[in-house]
Amino acid sequence: MTEPVNTFKRNRHCGEIGLSDVGQEVAIAGWVQKRRDHGGLIFIDLRDRSGISQIVFSPEVSSESHQLAHDLRSEYVIQVKGAVRNRPKGMANEKIPTGGIEIYVNQLAILNTSLTPPFMIEDDIDISENLRLRYRYLDLRRKPMRDALILRHQICRATREYLNGQGFLEIETPILTKSTPEGARDYLVPSRVNPGHFYALPQSPQLFKQILMVAGLERYYQIVRCFRDEDLRADRQPEFTQIDMELSFVDEEDIMSIAEGMISRIFQEARGIALETPFQRLTYSQALDRFGLDKPDTRFDLELKDISDLALESGFKVFTDAVASGGMVRGIRLPGCAAYSRKEIDDLTDDVKIFGAKGLAWFKVAEDGLQSSITKFFEPALLQKISDRLGGTSGDLLVFVADRSGVVFESLGNFRNKMAKRLDLIDKSRYNFLWVTDFPLLEWNENEKRFAAMHHPFTSPCEADLSLLQSHPSKVRARAYDMVLNGSEIGGGSIRIHRKELQEQMFSALGMDREEAGNRFGFLLEALEYGAPPHGGIAFGLDRIAMILSGAPSIRDVIAFPKTQKATCLMTGAPSMVDQKQLQELMIKTEILE
Repeated sequence: MTEPVNTFKRNRHCGEIGLSDVGQEVAIAGWVQKRRDHGGLIFIDLRDRSGISQIVFSPEVSSESHQLAHDLRSEYVIQVKGAVRNRPKGMANEKIPTGGIEIYVNQLAILNTSLTPPFMIEDDIDISENLRLRYRYLDLRRKPMRDALILRHQICRATREYLNGQGFLEIETPILTKSTPEGARDYLVPSRVNPGHFYALPQSPQLFKQILMVAGLERYYQIVRCFRDEDLRADRQPEFTQIDMELSFVDEEDIMSIAEGMISRIFQEARGIALETPFQRLTYSQALDRFGLDKPDTRFDLELKDISDLALESGFKVFTDAVASGGMVRGIRLPGCAAYSRKEIDDLTDDVKIFGAKGLAWFKVAEDGLQSSITKFFEPALLQKISDRLGGTSGDLLVFVADRSGVVFESLGNFRNKMAKRLDLIDKSRYNFLWVTDFPLLEWNENEKRFAAMHHPFTSPCEADLSLLQSHPSKVRARAYDMVLNGSEIGGGSIRIHRKELQEQMFSALGMDREEAGNRFGFLLEALEYGAPPHGGIAFGLDRIAMILSGAPSIRDVIAFPKTQKATCLMTGAPSMVDQKQLQELMIKTEILE
């Protein structure tokens, strides 16, 4: 017969008991990790959030508890009291903090039993992600998942402590708000008391945080849930968390300095990593010119080199036609890849075709010069110039894409990242931060035949480019800045438009007439007329930061209850059909269209 549960309470945690506790009596509780029956003695690895302690049931200490221990199975919840002893000589487990002790149990209470879990609660398990998500409450018992959630907590704590110390106010903004679609689709919520009308779940608190600046709060932040109805990838979720902030009477330098301080605090407290500031800076055009992407990974070389001028001196029509039509020719040096077979090079060609490139030209660098089926179109001196520009040495492979600038940059930029992984050129212990600045304010949307905001329509244009907003909108630079870490954008922001007249000009450049702008953003335009101060801000993806810091392969591994790539929750079954009565109250009739 076990002692009633309420006669002793837990007074220690499993993972905190050490050699200094030898001789003391402790009470701990948790889940049965493993059970080993050695005849006279029964050993249990007992697990709670803090770690594992080995407990021992001996008939000499308590025959009653020893007898009951025969019934224990994996994931039973138990509570025990017993004396801490040194483990026998040679039996210590150096891999865990409690590996030098064990607890001889004199009292046992079984708090709950458990079905046999569908998978082992162990650090490394080889099962499908869908099964883990179906039984997420079991998956979260594993140490890697538990550590990921603890890391998120540490990131949030460091964020709050830093921003509070910088004079920020943590202010909540609405979850039910007005639909103002721009880019991704909104998640809509029907209103029962206003039939036929809908709220939207916020894609970001952008407009509200700007309104808070108009209200004179000056420094706001929020760790906020946001929602976007978009196609999902490994680093995307329909609901995600932002570290969001907005400041008044500041410029880009002020915001970037505060952001660097916050990120440095997070890395120091969450991982003990000291970052060097200020971070490196590249303009948008410099990032594309050198790396092909506006979020470059700078932990390795493989920089793009422009040979458009040299291409015009060749007789290779693919190159000359691309440059003559306003495009370019750029290449990358692949060290030690001259030994690639024709089949392997064809596979590389398929890699760039994914991003719109028509093909991949190549030269192998040998001791006596460049070798390729296309060398006949190039004079020997020109081949040497091309090799010199790319820094080719014997054994290298030089590859080139000739096309429109957008195709060249995107295809070679992504190809560069893929080859760095394949050639094992990335130092995974490094954290390379940089700021990318001077983005274009607008980009042409070929499908809709109009300009769209590269960041969002509330981003201020550079003062020097204001005269171009109506005449040459594609040439206007934005007062925007992105923080990039190891090839991932982890944060982005801008100085905002704080004058109504300029905001109306921006809407006009986006193809919005006054009526549409008023219907969608009338409350913002009105607020800007009441003494809106100059202001700007930035938002960081907390999930992405946690994913990078934890080394997790997917953003789903650092979120407690994530959705699948089809935006479903396998544990709860969401989204699901709802009762017809609920739909009637909302005056909604559903019809699934083919």
